[in-house]
Amino acid sequence: MNDLESYLIDMDGVLVHEENALPGADEFIRRLSEAGKHFLVLTNNSIYTPRDLRARLHASGIDIPVENLWTSALATAQFLDDQRPNGTAFVVGEAGLTTALHEVGYVLTERDPDYVVIGETRTYSFEAITRAIRLIERGARYICTNPDATGPSAEGTLPATGSVAALITHATRKTPYFVGKPNPLMIRAGLNTIGAHSESTAMIGDRMDTDMVAGMEAGLHTILVLTGVTDEAELDRYPYRPNQIVQSVASLEVGSRG
Repeated sequence: MNDLESYLIDMDGVLVHEENALPGADEFIRRLSEAGKHFLVLTNNSIYTPRDLRARLHASGIDIPVENLWTSALATAQFLDDQRPNGTAFVVGEAGLTTALHEVGYVLTERDPDYVVIGETRTYSFEAITRAIRLIERGARYICTNPDATGPSAEGTLPATGSVAALITHATRKTPYFVGKPNPLMIRAGLNTIGAHSESTAMIGDRMDTDMVAGMEAGLHTILVLTGVTDEAELDRYPYRPNQIVQSVASLEVGSRG
């Protein structure tokens, strides 16, 4: 097989845990750059803009340019721009999502929006969720940035977009379209962003149900790291396996498939 020329890399659980860089993550990114490999760091988290993410990663000791960061918010904005250019949306989310939508020409409104878009936020309000339910009942199309039910925090588990989506689905009996991983749409958008080909690209992640599924379905070489949510003992529960399993990105040989 050909060497790996490009890498799509999940962020939480692969490069960082909360605000802290994982051991060897900064060195791995440096080795990719020195080897001339194309790479894109992907995250289903839609809270932050790429500039915000860059600053947060830099503070943890990992230097990644803005153009090498790709979020479910950016993928969602690109999807909506392709589907209905210059449309309108009611958004439950934070700056990462609202900024991405503004940048593609979307108008954010509560009056008969084309879409209701649900993203990550640490301040979900009953009022906003109620508004979203009523707008969907009136015919707004229902979109979510990602299906993750929970997210990490220093104090423990946090409810994430997928959990709020389930609440809204239960109330409206409408199922959203999820743009982020494991939807291969986000992977293909990421590949296009860095001009990569699936045959020579790896997907590195810590989640079997999002990262590995997305990479597998998009035809990428999949690499599971054990620094995040997946324990090696859990692997037999899944009907699929990654191409590679490593302890962390620190032990990965750049360009190699094994």
